[in-house]
Amino acid sequence: MRLSMGRGGSRSVRSRIPQPWVRRTGVHLLPVGCVAFLAASCQSAGVLDPKGPIASAERLLLINSTAIMLVVVVPVILATLAFAWWYRASNPRASRSSDLAYAGRIEFVVWSIPALTVLLLGGVIWIGSHQLDPRAPIAAKASPLRVDVVALDWKWLFIYPDQGIAAINQLTIPVETPVEFRLTSGTVMNSFFVPQLGSQIYTMGGMTTRLNLLASEPGEYQGISANFSGRDFSHMRFVVKAVPAGEFDTWLGQARSTGPALDDAGLAELAKPGLTAPVTYRSVPPNLFERILDRTAAAPAKIDVDASWCPPMPREGR
Repeated sequence: MRLSMGRGGSRSVRSRIPQPWVRRTGVHLLPVGCVAFLAASCQSAGVLDPKGPIASAERLLLINSTAIMLVVVVPVILATLAFAWWYRASNPRASRSSDLAYAGRIEFVVWSIPALTVLLLGGVIWIGSHQLDPRAPIAAKASPLRVDVVALDWKWLFIYPDQGIAAINQLTIPVETPVEFRLTSGTVMNSFFVPQLGSQIYTMGGMTTRLNLLASEPGEYQGISANFSGRDFSHMRFVVKAVPAGEFDTWLGQARSTGPALDDAGLAELAKPGLTAPVTYRSVPPNLFERILDRTAAAPAKIDVDASWCPPMPREGR
């Protein structure tokens, strides 16, 4: 850096660094920044890192749909840049006519390409979506595991009806075993989603939705609430632990021998709005899922519901 006296006695600062070098450096740093951005966005535990057949099929559908759209988008962007460069004001070779004329062939090409793209994209998505019907069973050698899911404020209750146990905010399943979910909500509408296993699905009070998933690899996968349901919905997360069949049997034995029993008092406590740490219950009442479904489906005046089962939300300022 050096100082020089300008007109009027003021000092100005001039850099010894040549401006072309600065411009070249910026151009060279641009690819580096793009690579860093892409590397940061390709983290695991997302829809692009599937750990089951449903999530893998959904990723393929996403990639195919994106590729079909890029076939049209990329040429349009390049053509726009090429036209803007060629017909710039400083290009004397570009001929521009002010006379308007109808070109039927050009119109046909301009409208037929996006029309065919929409038909192809719609067909791919329609076929793929029907093949990924959440109610459709998954073919596998192992017998399916039944799990009932209840969305509460702001926690997830997982009931194993055949095993007679339950868990809060943790779902343990055996690897390579289809899991048949029945889902409902004990409160407002919510959304159940395990990105690495696939198929987000809604849960609604008084209604049952069904979902079939399978984990093809052991590991821990994050599950979330994908629908706004109140103050702490962003903390309404759970962990899916996919373990070998032997470890799953061991976990069942530990769950049956430890932890409290989920009785009506415990269920009323879970129904209160708030966050809860993961916990397992060694036993649950018979037909618990059906009882919750009936209570949320019927009007409060027609069933025996006390204040502890559905407490009023606290009002601030009162």
